[in-house]
Amino acid sequence: MRQIKPDILEVGAIDWDRRLFDELIPLPDGTSYNAYIVRGSKKTALIDTVDPPKTDMLITNLAEAGIERIDYLISHHAEQDHSGSIPDILEIFPDAKVVTNEKCKNMLIDLMGIDEQKFIVVEDGQELSLGNKTLKFIFTPWVHWPETMSTYLVEDKILFSCDFFGSHLATSDLFVTDKSRVYESAKQYYAEIMMPFRSQIEKNLEKIKNFDIKIIAPSHGPLYNEPAFIIDAYKKWISDEVENKVIVAYVSMHGSTKKMVEHLVGALMAKNIGVQQFNLIGADIGKLAIELVDAAGVVLASPTVLAGAHPAAAYAAVLVNALRPKAKYLAVIGSFGWGGRMVEQLKGLLTNSKAEILEPVLAKGEPKEEDFKKLNELAEKIANKHMEYKAN
Repeated sequence: MRQIKPDILEVGAIDWDRRLFDELIPLPDGTSYNAYIVRGSKKTALIDTVDPPKTDMLITNLAEAGIERIDYLISHHAEQDHSGSIPDILEIFPDAKVVTNEKCKNMLIDLMGIDEQKFIVVEDGQELSLGNKTLKFIFTPWVHWPETMSTYLVEDKILFSCDFFGSHLATSDLFVTDKSRVYESAKQYYAEIMMPFRSQIEKNLEKIKNFDIKIIAPSHGPLYNEPAFIIDAYKKWISDEVENKVIVAYVSMHGSTKKMVEHLVGALMAKNIGVQQFNLIGADIGKLAIELVDAAGVVLASPTVLAGAHPAAAYAAVLVNALRPKAKYLAVIGSFGWGGRMVEQLKGLLTNSKAEILEPVLAKGEPKEEDFKKLNELAEKIANKHMEYKAN
């Protein structure tokens, strides 16, 4: 239990040991499930809960804070890391009402079987008085589910933003102290769950821009007492601006594709193009996701396996397709022994991308002088594109 301001407490849980989220997202630094108490002169609200394995910690924090009554349980988002403890809290505080929007209500009923009579459904912009404190609800859909909303505490100028602006970071710091560490964590968090919804996030940023926000209190990671730090980062990440950087993600079985990758990377570096190279066997997918946020292009390199792409390359293509980065171009290079449809398969896995697909470079067996020449031409084409992006 930690005090943000008088009568405003963080009562959630720090999960120091968790290393994987949704059985997919790496958590190198753990995470937190932030829940907040706001005590007004007449009513008390709990904003969100915690992941079910950490319910005991939430209950302990509430007890240590002397919370004997909860009138409203604000549910921003139905995903279980925020909502999973609601049934337990309702057992302890049976008079509490779950305050949320219609979409979230229906999801909570589906996911946890909460009695429909326990809900108060609110509309976008509606306010709820706690006496001397006022909660104003702001619908912020697709950060990262369709039902997500935020709450603005009017008198204290705090935005409780749920996943919006979050970071998977276990830390004892209540507020951001190490900006570089939080920036990296928040960027990875954005990359892995927010990036596919860039246009919706832009609308949500527009929606909150006229609020006087002194503190942003997300559902994961430390709080921001300098809100411009994370808001400006989001503005950069969602913009169409790309950096002078290309991601080269590859897998090689017998060395041919690796030789092609090494040649292309060298040719790109010689033209002052920034390169981030990832060997997909053992690569940190979180780091790859971070680099996808602002890379100008992506090159996937794969050998041909049973007439198709190597599964690791196919996985990378699926990841790029799901995250929908703002990359301007995509390219496929690789090798084959007797034939196959590796390029067609990878292209078929990238249907969500609006990026230009460049001419592939394929080598039959060991790459030869003609293949290296084509890789040089690809590097030249990429360099010219980067010059165009810089000029624009």
